[in-house]
Amino acid sequence: MGEFTGWPGRALEFYSGLEADNSKAYWTAHRSEYDTFVLGPMQALLEDLEGEFGEGRIFRPYRDIRFSADKTPYKTAIGATLGGSGYVHFSASGLGVGAGCHVMAPDQLARFRAAVEEDLSGEALIAAVAALEADGVSVTARERLKRVPRGVDPEHPRADLLRDKDLAAWIEWPVSPWLHTAAAEDRVAEALRASRPLTDWLDAHVGPSAAERTR
Repeated sequence: MGEFTGWPGRALEFYSGLEADNSKAYWTAHRSEYDTFVLGPMQALLEDLEGEFGEGRIFRPYRDIRFSADKTPYKTAIGATLGGSGYVHFSASGLGVGAGCHVMAPDQLARFRAAVEEDLSGEALIAAVAALEADGVSVTARERLKRVPRGVDPEHPRADLLRDKDLAAWIEWPVSPWLHTAAAEDRVAEALRASRPLTDWLDAHVGPSAAERTR
């Protein structure tokens, strides 16, 4: 695999075209562009970052449409994981980097809530979130309860966090000239490093799911 030098303009053109014509005919006609200008740079990026952040895995470009009302067959972005919690996302809109627990299994969620309720670990999470936000990294939950879980005091000082069913750092950038250069790798690495207060807390207090270990 070659050295990462950014995603060329042809990568953006590929995804702009796919957004306009999400069909097997377009995909077949432009598959070589995906392989060269989209997939190739992502593979090179993950290889460069593996030593610091762990092994990378690229998601398939095909959508799972079995239970979706949207039957378009192809994803209009390439996504990849890094290590246990990092995530990189590239599309015609730009580049995004995330880190954390994007989905929590029931045992993970139970540990998360217990740690948030406990004062020492809960306040440590508040501090971790504040550190990320000071570095320009947002911390969000994709799924949140309308109310605190049953049995929890609605006036708990960390009630907002107790409503979260996942928690992850996220930062994104629109298309910029640096995206076409090796500087994009520096952006990804810096974002993942800035996310470490959160990922370290999650590693210490949540960890992997026991269900994953017994599969």
